[in-house]
Amino acid sequence: MTLEDILYNDHIKFILSGGKGGVGKTSCAGAMAVLSANRGLRTLVLSTDPAHSLSDSFDQDLTGGEIIPIKGFDNLWGMEMDTEKGMKEFQDNLGASAAGPEVEMATQFMGGMEGMAPPGSDEAMAFGKILEFIGDTSFDRVIFDTAPTGHTLKLLELPEILDSWLGKILTLRQRLSSMMSGLRSMFGGGEEEDTSWEMLKQTKEKIRLARIELQDPEMTQFVVVMIPEAMAVFETQRLLASLHAWDIPADNIIVNQLIPPNPDCRFCSARREMQQENLKDIRDIYGDMDIAEVPLFPGEIRGIDGLRRLGKILVDESEE
Repeated sequence: MTLEDILYNDHIKFILSGGKGGVGKTSCAGAMAVLSANRGLRTLVLSTDPAHSLSDSFDQDLTGGEIIPIKGFDNLWGMEMDTEKGMKEFQDNLGASAAGPEVEMATQFMGGMEGMAPPGSDEAMAFGKILEFIGDTSFDRVIFDTAPTGHTLKLLELPEILDSWLGKILTLRQRLSSMMSGLRSMFGGGEEEDTSWEMLKQTKEKIRLARIELQDPEMTQFVVVMIPEAMAVFETQRLLASLHAWDIPADNIIVNQLIPPNPDCRFCSARREMQQENLKDIRDIYGDMDIAEVPLFPGEIRGIDGLRRLGKILVDESEE
């Protein structure tokens, strides 16, 4: 499946752009978002990278953790996640108090329950945002500009971690619920309305659905972005090994920042020769994957025109 096949397949809802820091993930995510919007898809591009650069790519302020319309489009939106705000919402929804009165009481009397605290990190917040779009029809496509490789791997581990954590919470609640009912009766208390139990079960089901959708090649595709340098090759191998272990569809690589020929510049020629050797290794190692090759642009890719130009290269369209 080529990158064009992915971007022009209206059924693929989630596209994740990931790789080593500084390889151009954000520019590629922005270009794919512009292509999707040009196809008529209601598209959201959001950054889960704590070091945001999505605003720079679109030359528009997308900060604040809110979904903001992209200027010049009526079907494209952008968002840079507000880490502090999003983490508070995530912990409010999945904190100890949300686990219900039984677990809250057990935590107070037993000095805390090992393993009962929810995972707390930028990755957990980012995954919480993914959960929001499971089954949501507001957008036809959501494109994630992910953090560098290490953070992305933690993000993709979270469905299993959160599923296990919520399983512990639900099991503990079942064991303690009858005891709590007895204590309330003993002291003359009535039954309290508790919606947290249902909320936890719904969250657990959403996580189960998220795991299914993230592993479905008809719904999700992970696009690896790299540059033709040895360290990026090694990091890409680590990323792809983990993606394949978790059954996350990843069949496309963008090799970015390729230096064009320039025989009048000895430095440029030496760098190009080094890149071409690494590019040969990339083709040998990842011969079964679709590889899109992107030249180094003379200037920073900033604004819709630059993203459109990059998008045409990604899908191998000649510029008009």
